[in-house]
Amino acid sequence: MSPPIIVTGAAGFIGSHVAERLLERGERVLGVDNFNDYYSPERKRDNIAEVSRHPGFTLCEGDIRDRDFLERLFGSERPRAIAHLAAMAGVRASSEQPALYYDVNLNGTLNLLEAARAHGKPNFVFASTSSVYGNSPVVPFVETDNADRPLAPYPASKRSGELLGHAYHHLHGLDFTALRFFTVYGPRGRPDMLAHLVLDSMRLGRPMPLYNGGKMIRDWTFVGDIVSGVVAALDRRLGYEVINLGRGEPAELSAFVAELTRLSGKTANFVEERMNDADVTYTGADISKAQRLLGYAPSASIEHGTRAFFDWYVSHVGPFG
Repeated sequence: MSPPIIVTGAAGFIGSHVAERLLERGERVLGVDNFNDYYSPERKRDNIAEVSRHPGFTLCEGDIRDRDFLERLFGSERPRAIAHLAAMAGVRASSEQPALYYDVNLNGTLNLLEAARAHGKPNFVFASTSSVYGNSPVVPFVETDNADRPLAPYPASKRSGELLGHAYHHLHGLDFTALRFFTVYGPRGRPDMLAHLVLDSMRLGRPMPLYNGGKMIRDWTFVGDIVSGVVAALDRRLGYEVINLGRGEPAELSAFVAELTRLSGKTANFVEERMNDADVTYTGADISKAQRLLGYAPSASIEHGTRAFFDWYVSHVGPFG
């Protein structure tokens, strides 16, 4: 039996898709998740139920802050690679619970690195975020930026995880690839994410804050493209690398919302508010490094991606009248 791949956060948005892609190509996958209540655990149970239909999947319910749990898992299974996607997510929410975000995102990552160091040094792929760039004046965002001015505890914790990975690469020879995700959306998206909130507002009439008059530019990246980048990184031992994963074609929020409006036939109930201090007005990825090192080639347009997300929302969340 071939060594497995561990996917942390396997019941979450991106993690469930990564696990599924690996299973579809015949990998053995150990999915780690603690089903916390940041959003509905039932939603995560639904995600994992879909993944569990594939042979080769084993759910390992546990917390990455539990060192004994990880020691048992790594010691018995000796994985060949780790896709570390578990985290407390959300830029704004991190300002309200900074200790929790650091405990999960940094201490949890440290525990995984220690388990990897002690048990075969599997290839370690770490989910980071474009938020580490803060209000960088360098656009599009490029990996050589210092990324040392985060605007909230969440990106600060992710940048800390990147640096911790470098220490383990330097001291222990661990292969560590940090992937900086840019505005991911698609089926199974979290209910606190912008695309989901827009459709909730359209379907239910809920007020939704609109920051900076909607003049915010994001590098909208479909989850399927992100998954392709994660899997490519799992397949390559690159030493230590930090790599952007985005679409590479930023668009204004209004263009993204227009597609959802067209699909739903409804308009969102926007309420203008001052932009949050943790937010940035622009994100855009230079993806040339991902193209060169990973063969990364994002293909999903906003039109394709919003259609896939809308269809999933209607079937899993609720129909539009």
